Amino acid sequence: MAVTLTPSTVPVTPARPVRDRHHRGVSRWVVLALVTLGALVMLVPFAFMLLNAFKSPGDYSSGGPLSWPTEFYTKGLRTYWTEVNFPLKFWNSAVIAGSVAVLGVAVSLLNAYALGIGRVRGRLWIVGLFLLANMLPQEALIYPLYYVAKQVGLYNTQLSVIIIFTVIQSAFGTYLLASVMGTFPRSLLEAAALDGAGKWTVLWRVVFPNLRPTLAVLLIFFFIWTWNEFLIPLVMLIDNQTQTIPVALASLQGDRLMDAPTTNAGALISLVPAILFFLIFQRTLARGITAGAEK
Repeated sequence: MAVTLTPSTVPVTPARPVRDRHHRGVSRWVVLALVTLGALVMLVPFAFMLLNAFKSPGDYSSGGPLSWPTEFYTKGLRTYWTEVNFPLKFWNSAVIAGSVAVLGVAVSLLNAYALGIGRVRGRLWIVGLFLLANMLPQEALIYPLYYVAKQVGLYNTQLSVIIIFTVIQSAFGTYLLASVMGTFPRSLLEAAALDGAGKWTVLWRVVFPNLRPTLAVLLIFFFIWTWNEFLIPLVMLIDNQTQTIPVALASLQGDRLMDAPTTNAGALISLVPAILFFLIFQRTLARGITAGAEK
């Protein structure tokens, strides 16, 4: 027997109250306040650097690092720009960091493709080896790297630093991408194989498009990490024509004309390119992280 449901007999599910996103709980506001406070604390050293970059040596000597400058002093910026030949150092850093970022991502992608999808024997041991490589301090590697560079004739060349940091950065990239590719949908790979796609076709037509956001994040991280490196470039690049910005900034500490305002001015100029690079690719970084979270 058919049962006819009238409006009075149809069960009605009570609608959930719509919660205004502007009226959050107390705990969320507390977390937001703590995060904001932490961000402000992290900005304090940068504020001091900006303050002292435009302070004259006389103001710094009389008032200290916390005093407000009595004049807008720009000689420190000009001194750093000319003394270290900043345009040349900027070019050296950009070439090294850019080359390492591109090569590191490429090597990481190929290694991870072999480990995560190619299913190489002993995959877990190899991935664990890459993880251990990330834990090695640079101080433990510097002498072997110096000795090998001397023997092969690459000492005091930018190519030596590019090769070293490509290997170092790709160790982390391989570990990360191999873990991601280990969870790659097998059905997608099998469908590509049924269509006659080879290994290279699968890599560039199937795997690469899906991992593009993650690769973009690695590219940004590799560039910034390499840009800020100091110890290995300090040891491997002894010629003024090959040095990077961090090494050039440290080389002024032994100069008789060196003072605190010039140091802060140099640090400010050296920091600006990395900040601009991050701001330009900020949306790419956010999309890459969001895409990885959604997957």
